[in-house]
Amino acid sequence: MKTIYKFTGAIVVAMLCNMMFSCKKSFLEITPKGKLIAQKVSDYNLLLSNLELVNMNATAQVPMGDEVAAIATYFNGAAVKTQRLFRWDDVTYEPTENAAEMEVPLKNIYTFNKIINEVPDATDGTAQEKRSIQAEAMAGRAWTYFLLINYFGKPYHPGTAATDPGFPIILKADVTETKFTRASVMEVYKFIVDDLIKAMPDLPLKTSHRLRMSKAAAEGLLGKVYMFMGKFNEALPHLNAALTGINNAEIPVRLYDYNVTFAPGGEFMPIGLFGPAYPYYPNIKESVFGKQSYTYWTSSANELVITKQTADLYGSSDLRLKFFSPAAFFGPVYPNGLLRKIGPGNTQLGVLVPDLYLLRAECKARLNDLPGAKADVEALRIKRMPSTSSDVPAVIAGEQLPLIKFILEERIREFAMNGYRWFDMRRLSVDPLFSNSTFSHTVYSETGTVVSTFTLKPERFVLRFPKKVIDENPGMQNNP
Repeated sequence: MKTIYKFTGAIVVAMLCNMMFSCKKSFLEITPKGKLIAQKVSDYNLLLSNLELVNMNATAQVPMGDEVAAIATYFNGAAVKTQRLFRWDDVTYEPTENAAEMEVPLKNIYTFNKIINEVPDATDGTAQEKRSIQAEAMAGRAWTYFLLINYFGKPYHPGTAATDPGFPIILKADVTETKFTRASVMEVYKFIVDDLIKAMPDLPLKTSHRLRMSKAAAEGLLGKVYMFMGKFNEALPHLNAALTGINNAEIPVRLYDYNVTFAPGGEFMPIGLFGPAYPYYPNIKESVFGKQSYTYWTSSANELVITKQTADLYGSSDLRLKFFSPAAFFGPVYPNGLLRKIGPGNTQLGVLVPDLYLLRAECKARLNDLPGAKADVEALRIKRMPSTSSDVPAVIAGEQLPLIKFILEERIREFAMNGYRWFDMRRLSVDPLFSNSTFSHTVYSETGTVVSTFTLKPERFVLRFPKKVIDENPGMQNNP
């Protein structure tokens, strides 16, 4: 993949310069002018404090979720890529375009591989410091591959994963390498799991910064990976460990209580033009491990809204509704009860506390621990609405399938317009309980009439690689 894997020393320079923590003067003085090379353990530690490891610039998942609808007046003038993603077109990228969903993740994989392969031979530092830095890089690489395989590989199905094309596994930070072969979906998932298991013993036991991988974050990620593989027995211990581990964090890591944050003088108040006063990274208390992408669809863009069916999932006292507006940005009220997302502007993609609670609730429900599942989903709901309306209805809580469906709907309520629904749609498409589901998108006029509808076909549960990548890598297979 010449285009997207072609890195030079300039990238290393950029990554070392774009740090959250400043380089020491002595470090700059001993390196050749215009060329920064990691040598010391402290240098590799700085590479893990790079803001480009946080800002992913990948948002394709948002328009593809079925909780999203569009308004023709604005949609017709939206970016071509937005329109293609919403329609689930076969072609997403222009012929000469690099995929935003690959560029930053692949730069990050280069960084992680450099650290993994080189830090054992770095000067100064203890053996334990080297192992810890290497472990963080391995777990970070696992997170990045999990994102990539959910863009460009089929959903994990145990019957076909060994032959389904996945993503090339890159183990070296080698700018001269030009030959890449797609590993299978099973091989990529095994690679992710192996990285996390190997990294776990040397990761920091306490979360001290949301930029850096901790054991709790890695446990949560591994639990989520197993969930996406349909391995619920394997997932549960890791989700348990993650939610236990965040209690030992050196920084605030917990669920926000919207009953407090939206009260007069609360942390999210006042609600302004761009939505509630939600904090910015790295001060988001619900983030265990920070990854994010900026999107106008949760601030000032008008073309994408949540559907009436999605809006109806919220109860009238659900305080998550404060993140939505019934009107376009400097425009009229939407028809049919459609709502526009008004914040936060940065979509959080990393390891999040509400995601951990809902994943564990679903996992418990699938393993028939219905009281435990009910307790977990209610632990989230009581932080999102008054206690008088936070209970799971008894008629749902006592039945396995209705409870699983309720938890999946809770995921929509919690993460609407943040892209999580797309990833859930993918994994549910190969789930025996939900594999017969169909997904559609609707474009409405300003008066609420249906302009057009689109139905998702199975082939488009994956993105195709850009033509530029295929052309520059002869023999590499594209998705159908």
